[in-house]
Amino acid sequence: MSSVPFMKPPEFEFEFQVGDPVEVFCDHEKGGERIRGWLRGIVVQVDPKMVAVQFRSNVFLTDGWMVPDHILWYPQNSQHIRIPAKKSKSELPKAG
Repeated sequence: MSSVPFMKPPEFEFEFQVGDPVEVFCDHEKGGERIRGWLRGIVVQVDPKMVAVQFRSNVFLTDGWMVPDHILWYPQNSQHIRIPAKKSKSELPKAG
């Protein structure tokens, strides 16, 4: 059997890496109430299609169930995950 020539498989370049801080648009708790908005988390796993983000606060699935391990999965190209916006100097806490 002759070998079939093939090209080198594509190398996946991920926008997110494990350990990256991110913001995710999701249902979560803030001040004891459930809200939908942007929440900071940490990327804990990345594969060619999905990104797993873990949070410190309670997060919920869209059907209302709380996620016990505080981890939500998003597609790599989702509009609901982003690099956190840099805080301006006026937003940073003042020392003293």
